[in-house]
Amino acid sequence: MWFMEYIEHLRKDKKLATIINEPLHERIKPHKNIPMQLIGNIMSQQLNTKVADIIYNRFLTLYGDKLPTPQQIIATPDATLRGIGLSNAKVKYVKNVAEFCVERKITDKKLHAMSNDEIIELLTQIKGVGKWTAEMLLMFALGREDIFSVDDYGIQSGMVKLYKLQKLEKKQLRERLIKISNKWAPYRTYACLYFWHWKDNAPVKTQSK
Repeated sequence: MWFMEYIEHLRKDKKLATIINEPLHERIKPHKNIPMQLIGNIMSQQLNTKVADIIYNRFLTLYGDKLPTPQQIIATPDATLRGIGLSNAKVKYVKNVAEFCVERKITDKKLHAMSNDEIIELLTQIKGVGKWTAEMLLMFALGREDIFSVDDYGIQSGMVKLYKLQKLEKKQLRERLIKISNKWAPYRTYACLYFWHWKDNAPVKTQSK
């Protein structure tokens, strides 16, 4: 089965093995329309899954239940986007992403040809897109299996508990987490998923329809 390779590898870490009880239901794989995935991620930030889904569905309704092009989003009045439940800041960020994708001619093909670091460097130029957002896009839209989001709260708290790292200061903790994660390569994304499931605080993921 497809999941046996990453499970066997991750279980070499005896502590991590204690939270790997079964294969994950989701498989990390690429999705289409990655610019729209990024916009969906922006809209879902700091929202629970239920609220994020409601807003995303309202968003799609604006465009006949089809994924809009960046040009369509740019042409949508701010008041219309606020009307579906987006804050002023998120309206601005969503349009920032759409404008950036048009100006830089961002396509799925272009992004798939780039390395993880190149994509993070590119996307974090957009106001409203931080490193964490870019990492989530790498995992859940581009299907990259070896991403470690060191600054994610759920991953940090899970690793602190599992590896008993409570006494470390912030800089030391970050360095230790990265060092621990290195032995999970090339399946660090799956390790992150196990920590989110274990702590029951998986990030909101918006899927294309």
